[in-house]
Amino acid sequence: MTGRFTIPAFSAYGLELEYMIVDRRTLDVRPIADQLLRALAGHEASDAVRGSLGWSNELVRHVVEVKNLAPTGALDELPGRFEDEICAANRLLEVVDAQLMPTAMHPWMNPREETVLWDDSAEIYRTYDRIYDCRAHGWSNLQSVHVNLPFADDRQFARLHAAIRLVLPLLAALAASSPLADGADTGFLDYRLENYRSICALTPSVSGRVIPETVDTCAEYRTRILEPMYDEIAHHDPAGVLRYEWLNSRGAIPRFDRNAIEIRLVDVQECPRADVAIAAAIIAVVQALYEERASSFEDQRGIDTDSLARTLLATIRDAERAVIDDARYVAALGLPGGSYRAEDVWRSLLERAPNTPGRWWQPVIDTISREGPLARRILRTVGSTPDRARLHEVYGQLCECLRDGRMFA
Repeated sequence: MTGRFTIPAFSAYGLELEYMIVDRRTLDVRPIADQLLRALAGHEASDAVRGSLGWSNELVRHVVEVKNLAPTGALDELPGRFEDEICAANRLLEVVDAQLMPTAMHPWMNPREETVLWDDSAEIYRTYDRIYDCRAHGWSNLQSVHVNLPFADDRQFARLHAAIRLVLPLLAALAASSPLADGADTGFLDYRLENYRSICALTPSVSGRVIPETVDTCAEYRTRILEPMYDEIAHHDPAGVLRYEWLNSRGAIPRFDRNAIEIRLVDVQECPRADVAIAAAIIAVVQALYEERASSFEDQRGIDTDSLARTLLATIRDAERAVIDDARYVAALGLPGGSYRAEDVWRSLLERAPNTPGRWWQPVIDTISREGPLARRILRTVGSTPDRARLHEVYGQLCECLRDGRMFA
């Protein structure tokens, strides 16, 4: 989602989906995003506008992003539009024997040897690489969905931010799709997030605890979070190349340039139907909290950041099977005291969420509830000690799911 919009909360949304480009035969990554974008745009470009959707580059040359360019309230129309664009991209990539691959991490990519920055002559990419060393999983081997929720004023920002904070620790339980890396089971259902939370360790204020701190106004956010972040990185970036709000690496960040909060902790799935359905379910739960159906705004903003961060670590590791037993957190989510598995928390939250017309996203959520998040389904399919041939077979099937617009079940 691009451009400046000032619209009321929960009236429209923006989604950004990232995919890796791989060889059709070997499934190894192919750093040819520039060629794809040139073909999509019809000329040399780092982005391509195609109707209501657009493509753009990312940090590395084997990843591209597709998004709706203006906020939309018709989320149910997005899966078909995204699928059409993915088919168009795959047709263009077929000419060079490549294709798009879904999921949040490539299962055997070696970032140290295979990373190619989008433009290593551009100052912004050179600066990121010099400070953080982008040839690592958390930088160059990750694909996510960004969910943008607009706000119109300070009051909406504060309430939306408080509600999103409570949902962030639960996202991996629904959307984890990255259990494998370096050709093996990592021990984490969401290894992308396990890497993501430490990529800015050199400058701790840039990502904080991943769960953002409580704030009440846009001005307070700039003072409490953005300014310390800029001050800390200034030692490494005296020219101020990265001194922008997008440097913020928390799990949800305000984009004041477009009056939206961008949720960053959702792994990309096997097809847009799953991505958009998960986004719709997340939005429904955030809206219920925003409307104080389960707890008051004051109770929500009082939940400790460290407590939420501990729950996040549990879901990163165990996804839907993570145990959630923090009494204040459970109460703020509207559940009676006790201990719950994350999948049961989601079930309860969605039962009490606003009824969107037709609940068109429910069949996808039902599949996840029945069979587990994509990461669980992948592990069940590849087995406990998969070799390269088995990984190739399963991830080839996932590429087919993306091509055909169907879930991996």
